[in-house]
Amino acid sequence: MALVVSETILLVSCYVLTAYVTLSVEADVFLFDDGGLWHILLVVAVILMGLYFHDLYEDYRIRSRTLLIQQVCLVLGIAFVLQSVLSYGRWSVLLPKWLMLYGSLLALIVLPAWRILYASVVAKALGAQRILFLGAAPAVQEIIERMRERPELGYSVLGYLGPDTEDEQLVDTPYLGSMCELETVVAARHPERIIVGMAERRMRLPVEKLLRLRFSGIHVEEAASTFEAIFSRISTRDLRPSQLIFSTELGPRPQSVQLQSVYSWILGLLGLIVILPLLGLVAILIKLTSPGPILFRQTRVGLNGVPFTVFKFRSMYQDAEARTGAVWASKDDPRITPLGRWLRQLRIDELPQFLNVIRGEMSVVGPRPERPEFVEVLQEKIPFYAQRHCVKPGITGWAQINYKYSETIEDSMTKLEYDLYYIKNLAVSLDAFIIFHTAKIMLLGRGAQ
Repeated sequence: MALVVSETILLVSCYVLTAYVTLSVEADVFLFDDGGLWHILLVVAVILMGLYFHDLYEDYRIRSRTLLIQQVCLVLGIAFVLQSVLSYGRWSVLLPKWLMLYGSLLALIVLPAWRILYASVVAKALGAQRILFLGAAPAVQEIIERMRERPELGYSVLGYLGPDTEDEQLVDTPYLGSMCELETVVAARHPERIIVGMAERRMRLPVEKLLRLRFSGIHVEEAASTFEAIFSRISTRDLRPSQLIFSTELGPRPQSVQLQSVYSWILGLLGLIVILPLLGLVAILIKLTSPGPILFRQTRVGLNGVPFTVFKFRSMYQDAEARTGAVWASKDDPRITPLGRWLRQLRIDELPQFLNVIRGEMSVVGPRPERPEFVEVLQEKIPFYAQRHCVKPGITGWAQINYKYSETIEDSMTKLEYDLYYIKNLAVSLDAFIIFHTAKIMLLGRGAQ
C-alpha cells in the first residue's frame, strides 16, 4: 500500500508539474476550472492498473533494472493508446498533447528511480523482525524458505532450537542449541518473535520458560499461525480436529454467509445480463467448430455435500470421457477442442455458471465444486476435505487465483488449504479482491488447462 500511495503521488506530481511548464499561466485554469486534474487522475489510474497487471505490485524487489524500464515503457504506451482511442470519440477527458508527452517522459524517469530507491533504502529502513524457531517440523522448513524468498515480508531468521538429530534438522538454518538453552539463546540473540513448530510437544515444550518470555514482551505463536499469515492458506498437516471444534474463527460466520448470498445473486444477475452478447457469440463458435451440444452439464458436489448440475461451455470433444472415465484436467489435454483451449485459457467456459448462481446453487466466489467421483476419493485421502462444503461453491475462488489446476492428490490438498483460509476469512472485501484478481487472470490467460 505504501508503494501504491507513493507512486500515485509521484505520477500525479509528474503531470501537474509538466502542466505548469508546458501550459504556463493557463495551468491553473486547466487544472482546476477545466477539470484537467481529473483528466490527470484518469491517466494515473490507467498507469497504476497497468503496473498491477504487470505484477509490479506483487514484489517490490528489482531483479532487472532493464526489465523494469521496459515494463514501465509498456504501461505508459498503453496509456498513450487509450488517449488515442478516446481522441477518436472526441471525449472531453484528453490531456493536451505536450502535457501527455512530457509528463509521461518525466514519469518514465521518476517511476523506475523511485522503485530502485524504495527497494534499496525504504524497505531496508523498515527493518526485519528477528525470528527464533522452536522445533523443526516440516512446516517450519516451508516457513523459513518462504521468508527467504520474500524479504518484503519483514522477517529475519536467527536460527532454531531443537533436538540435535539428523531427522529433525532444518536445511541452511543455524542450529542454536537444545530447548533447555532457550533463555540463554534469547538473551544472546534478542529475538522479537518465537515461533513454536514442534512435531511432538508432550514433555518437550519448555512451557514455563515460554511463559516468562511471553510476559517479558516477546511474541510467541504457533507455526500454524505463521504459516497462515505468510502463505494465505491453512496448513492441514498440523491441523488437529480439536482446533476445528473449539476454534471461534475457523468456521464461516453466518452473517457473512447470508450477506454473500444476497450480493452474489445480484452480481450473478447483472453479470449474466452484461455478458449475454458474449455468450451468444461463443455459442455460435462452438456449434460451428465441433459437433455436440453447446452447454456441458456435469454433476458436482455443492453446499453440505448435495450434488447439483453445473453448466459450462463445452470445451471438449463430444463423449471425450467415454473411454477414459472421470480424470483430472492436465496440460495439453487431448480431450479439449482447439476452440475449447482458448475458452479455457480465458476462463470463458465458466461463464454459464452465472445460471447456477441465480439458481442459488453457487456463489460468484467460493471453493470450486468437484465431481462426486473425485470427492469420494479425496475425502478418504485428505483430512478435513469434507469441511470445504460448508459454504456454496463458487465460479472463482481464493484457491483458483493462488494455485494451478488440480492434477494430483497433493494439488488438491494445497487447494484445500486455500479453501479453508477463504472459509475462515469470508468477507465482502475478500470476495471483491478475488473478483478483481480473477479479471486479471482471465485477461492474461494464466493458470488454465
